[in-house]
This record gives sequence, structure tokens and C-alpha cells, in this order.
Amino acid sequence: MFDNKVNVLKALAILLVVSGHLEFSLLGMFTPYSFQLALFFFISGYLFKEKYLDDVVNFIEKRIKSLLLPYFLYSTFYLGVTALIAKLTGKWWGMPLSLKNFFVTPFLNGHQFDLSCPLWFVTQLFITMITFLFMFRILRGIKDNKFFHLAVFTILGISAIPLSKIIAVTPVALIIIRTMFSMFFVYLGYFYKQFIEEKYDILTLKWFGVIVVLQSILWMFNRDYDPEHGIGLSYVLVWARFDDQLIVPIITALTGIWASLFTVKIIYPYVKDNKFVNYMGKTTYHIMANHLLVMYIITAIFLKINGIPIEERANHDIYWIYNPIQTTYLYFVLTMVITTYAGALQQAIWKKFKNLFFPKNNI
Repeated sequence: MFDNKVNVLKALAILLVVSGHLEFSLLGMFTPYSFQLALFFFISGYLFKEKYLDDVVNFIEKRIKSLLLPYFLYSTFYLGVTALIAKLTGKWWGMPLSLKNFFVTPFLNGHQFDLSCPLWFVTQLFITMITFLFMFRILRGIKDNKFFHLAVFTILGISAIPLSKIIAVTPVALIIIRTMFSMFFVYLGYFYKQFIEEKYDILTLKWFGVIVVLQSILWMFNRDYDPEHGIGLSYVLVWARFDDQLIVPIITALTGIWASLFTVKIIYPYVKDNKFVNYMGKTTYHIMANHLLVMYIITAIFLKINGIPIEERANHDIYWIYNPIQTTYLYFVLTMVITTYAGALQQAIWKKFKNLFFPKNNI
């Protein structure tokens, strides 16, 4: 049975992603980009069902329908949006239009359209989960031992960082590095669900103290307050950019995941019946897809109100917002509300579409 706590955890994860794109952190000591994507991979592993190890075709079919089909529907939508904005502002927000960039680039870096670039995570998740399934099957065939499996996935995850420094990060190498790194967190989520959650309580005040001390030590490696010195605790997984760090990205991802689990444990009794939070957790895909577009529209409104030509927006990157010192939190609130309810509406429409055209399929 689906645990509603996971839904709340997903809601927290998407809040962290959107706040990160607005360059602030909801969990003070944990900087933006230091663990949010690792948390999503962890959740995917938590939800992974062992039965799929013996039902590969069904697993791949479900991932295609749940991840890739909506991805390319969104790509088609954002092709139209990008063309419309280009006509209004004179700037094409994305890579040159081509069959390669539409069908292949999504699996390389996912930045073919600026407004939908957060969806790079979706195609990487698809690659990660398919690779994880086959890797898990191979490891189980070699030795059916959870600690052996954990050791192998841990080595892969840790090795991804130095690998990014010793080889040329070509598009193919980029996929390999990201997949090695992310599979570790997928297996960690599976391991936590199967062997820790019900047997050991690690979400205690004693562990809270340990995590706070560890994160305080890690903070000495943080350089985010001075971009000239690198990105510190943060890392840019999409480009396999870890700067001069080797193990810190792994550790800060682990502490961030623990902090997220602990946060959900604390707030769950108060939000478990909240419709908005539940909508948010169920519409993370749509929020991921649409939040930059909503921010873009909010910025256009601010420019109109202040008499600034819309062309000014074209002089900045896709993450630029108007007067961030005063407006950041308004952007955050409006974006989360609009994308959450829009996502709930999209899901309702999609459900009717499925029932009409695919009455016997579970897409």
C-alpha cells in the first residue's frame, strides 16, 4: 500500500527544487542543489518493487508510460511556447530546433528548451531506473546478499565523482557519470525501505545531533556564498560538475536526505490530511515541468507593471526574476500554488483521457 508519508516527502522534495531555483534553501544548513535530486532518486528506490526484478518487460513498459510519454508531450507543448515567446521577444529560449535536439538531446542533457530544462531529471531517472534494474539482477545472480549489493552501488556512486575529473565529460560520459552517482541513492532508498525503516529508528534526536554536527563540519567546505571560489556543498549533477570535491557531495546528499526524512516525521501529523500538500506530492512531475514557465510569466507581469519593455527579459538567463530581494518569496508562493493546482487539473484531464482511450491499460 502506498504510504502517504512518501507523498509528503515528495512534496518536500519539489519544494526544495523550486526554492533552489530561486536561490534560497528551506533547510538552512543544507544549501540549494546539495541533495534535492539525490532525494528524488532515494524516493524512487524506496518505491521500487522487488517483483520487477523478474518482470523486466512490465517494468520498462511502465517507466516508458509514466516518464517518457508525458515527457515528450511536454516537449511538444514547450516547442510551441518557445516559438510564441520568440515571436514576442525576439529570443529563442533553447537549442536550435532539429530532430536530434527534440528526440536525442533529452537523453543527453535535457536542455533543448530552457523553460522545460528541469525535466532533464525525468529522462535521467528513466535511464537510471532501467540500468539499476539490470544491475540489480546481475548482482543478485552473482550473490544474493544485501550488503554485497550495497557495497557495489556505494562504490559506483563514490567513483562517479573522481571519474568526472579524469575523463573528458562527453555527452555519453555524462550519462555514465550521472547514472553511477544516482543508482547509489536509488539502492539506498530501496535498502532503507527493506532493511532499516521498520527495524531501526534512525530518525531520533540523538541522530539529529549527529547530523547537525556533521553538517556544521561540512559547512567549512561550503563556498556558495562566494561563487568565485566554486560551488562547495552544492553540485550540478546535470553537467557532472563537482568542482574540486571528492566525497563531500555524497555526504551532504546523505545528510540532506536524513534531514528530509526527519522533517517529514515531525510535520506529518499536521499535514497528512492537507489537500494542498497531498496535491503537491502527487503532481511533482507537473510542478517540475511548469515552474519556470510560471516564473517567466510572473516576471513579465512585473515588467509590465513597472513599464519595462518585455525585451528586457531576453537579456537574462532563464532563472532571472525581477527584483529578487523583495519578490523571491512571492515568486515561490505563487509558483507553488499555481503549478500544484494546474498539475492536479492536468492529472484529472489525463485520467479521463486514459479511461476514454485506454480503458484496459494502466498508464
